[in-house]
Order: sequence, then C-alpha cells, then structure tokens
Amino acid sequence: MKSKKAAIEMSVGMIVTIVLLVTVLIMGVILVRNIFIGATNAVDSVNNQVQSELQKLFSSDEGTKTAFYPSSREVIIKKGDTPKGFAFQIRNNDVEDATFSYTITATDTSKCGSFSEEEADDMLLGGSGSIDIGRSEISTARLVKFVVPETAPKCTMEYDMKITKEGSVTYDDFNFFLTIK
Repeated sequence: MKSKKAAIEMSVGMIVTIVLLVTVLIMGVILVRNIFIGATNAVDSVNNQVQSELQKLFSSDEGTKTAFYPSSREVIIKKGDTPKGFAFQIRNNDVEDATFSYTITATDTSKCGSFSEEEADDMLLGGSGSIDIGRSEISTARLVKFVVPETAPKCTMEYDMKITKEGSVTYDDFNFFLTIK
C-alpha cells in the first residue's frame, strides 16, 4: 500500500510543478509582449512628433516647397552611434500630379582632413529616391540616415539636397550640415 501512496504524492507534486511552470511561462510571455508594445508606441510617438513638426513648417508659409526637420538644418551624430539623420517632406505647389526625385550629395568636407566627399556620400542611407505627389498635396515624411564609421573624423561637413520635378526641372535646392562628434 505504501508504494501506491508514494506514487500519488509524486503525481500531485508533478501536477503542481507543471501548473507553476505554465503560470510563469504565461507571465513571461505577457511581460515580453508589453515591452514590445511599449517600444512600438514610443516609435509611433516619435514619428507623430516629427510629422507634426514638419506640418508646422509648412503651415507657416504657403509658398514653402520643402520642410526639413530639424529646422536648424544641422544634423549632429556621435561616432559609433546608431544611424541617425533627418526627415523631410515635399509640397507639390503645382496644379497637376507629379513625380519628384531627390538626390543628396556631399559638397564640402574640407574641414574633415583627408575624409573625401565620396566617403561622406557613402555614409548616407536613403540619399536618393522619388516620390509621387498629387496636386497641392504634401508627401509623407521621408527619413534619411547617416551611418558614421569609427574612422570618420570629428568635423562638420556640408551636403546639398536637390529636388527635381519629373526628372529634369529643379524644384528646390538647399544645403544642410552634418556634424560628427
């Protein structure tokens, strides 16, 4: 009779252990889910803030063709940091739908020693592209990032952004600065 009692006690202990393990597993899954939801909401919040800042830049002047964020047109990045950059939007001030192309190129790296303009161009992610925009509409925000290698010098360089309409007519052209710290 003792052996049956021991078998029952062992199976009850096993059931309790399984229930506790399943409970801990479920709590872990809920915790991980909440962390990912929080991170996603934080990214959405940043995206919404950038979008609203760009909209403010357009609302201040009806003739504005391009909005750039940060509005100071200076991007500051630390060496070895995760890729960071800027956002921009284009307003189609014309009365017909159009395709706009943009190209970003380094124009002045003279304060960066032997660091060339080609090397500066190689740091760009999303440095060119095209956007279809309806008449009198504003494009969705585009993000351009810089991947700064550890070998890049601490300096400030100048970039030029050229926006063309339908591939040939210059629509807007402006410069901005990248500072590597």
